[in-house]
Amino acid sequence: MNCLPDYGPAPRRASTPVRVGHVVIGGGAPIVVQSMTNTDTADIEGTVAQTAALARAGSEIVRVTVNTAEAAAAVPHIRERLDRMGVNVPLVGDFHFNGHRLLTQHPACAEALAKLRINPGNVGRGSKRDDQFGTMIEFACRYDKPVRIGVNWGSLDAELLVRLMDENAASAEPQEAAVITRQALVASALESARYAESVGLPRNRILLSCKVSGVQDLIAVYRDLASRCDYALHLGLTEAGMGSKGIVASTAAMAVLLQEGIGDTIRVSLTPEPGGDRTKEVVVAQEILQTMGLRSFAPMVIACPGCGRTTSTVFQVLAERIQTYLRDQMPIWRARYPGVENMNVAVMGCVVNGPGESKHANIGISLPGSGENPVAPVFVDGVKTVTLKGDDIAGEFQRLVERYVQDRYSPGASTVADTAQEPAPAAS
Repeated sequence: MNCLPDYGPAPRRASTPVRVGHVVIGGGAPIVVQSMTNTDTADIEGTVAQTAALARAGSEIVRVTVNTAEAAAAVPHIRERLDRMGVNVPLVGDFHFNGHRLLTQHPACAEALAKLRINPGNVGRGSKRDDQFGTMIEFACRYDKPVRIGVNWGSLDAELLVRLMDENAASAEPQEAAVITRQALVASALESARYAESVGLPRNRILLSCKVSGVQDLIAVYRDLASRCDYALHLGLTEAGMGSKGIVASTAAMAVLLQEGIGDTIRVSLTPEPGGDRTKEVVVAQEILQTMGLRSFAPMVIACPGCGRTTSTVFQVLAERIQTYLRDQMPIWRARYPGVENMNVAVMGCVVNGPGESKHANIGISLPGSGENPVAPVFVDGVKTVTLKGDDIAGEFQRLVERYVQDRYSPGASTVADTAQEPAPAAS
């Protein structure tokens, strides 16, 4: 009897598919990676440049802020410029507070966008709320655009929260305030979705999100939300933070939900360092999905952490160089070499685990560690093919990787055995 648990991800939760431009979210489609610009949308050149960079990095949907009349007027021009550049990534408009007025004044903005994002917590108060929310939904219906109803606990509908808190206080067994806040997030999303449908927005034009900044809160909220509806769900830990903290928190929260089959599209909301690269959040999102075995985006580099046997930095430099090279090549390779995104490359620092890991990879190199002759065997599909030595091991290995890709993943290619056995120029 096999008592080992099944560590594979759970089957994807059933959800209604939503088409955003040419991208399908939900309904069993691959989990979509998206991101958001941090430029002033009224700055057409800057927003076009950053959107194109995010798309090249692998963002399949890009969201832009639409907060002023100038930003709303710029959106059609941004779309036009991107189309001329051949960048067909769908654009999502992020609306808060005044979206009803901006869409009324600039209907071309709604027409140019692939999706609207509406926060039900700040579309208005009291009697104005339904009218202003309804106006935005009517624009979505008019131009056949999907809507993400994005609830955030930093801007939660105050009236709804007060009502639920009062009901809780009057109950025989009141719950903690944090529990009621999570319930309010889910209630806001579901009530808003029902209202959108009553206005005329079809179910297959609605996505939901309930974003919080706490890992355990996010897991609890999405488990509840997923159990109560079949809308497509957008995952993201809001205000995740900077650097390793933001990466770790986002991964910890979303990995649990993705493993349970919850989530149809994700965004990693990293705070960039001053002057930092906005595309980092795209790479992190891709790596979450790829390391979990849910999607493949670029060849993965397996590298050891180093120890006392690897006092030389040669393998570290080589691993970084190869990883950067592989990701930089993907915009070209993705079209030219089908399946290359599934390739594994091992760059190992010493002889303890190096040969074994290299044999498991598609192509791998095992450096000798410190205090040994600078020679490094290369393994291709589990077979040792050549040993590199000298001062240009990194360059020679990179060329072998490139040749492997060409021979293995070119359309019609079947094997690399014959070419892989040919010695490299500086090999022994």
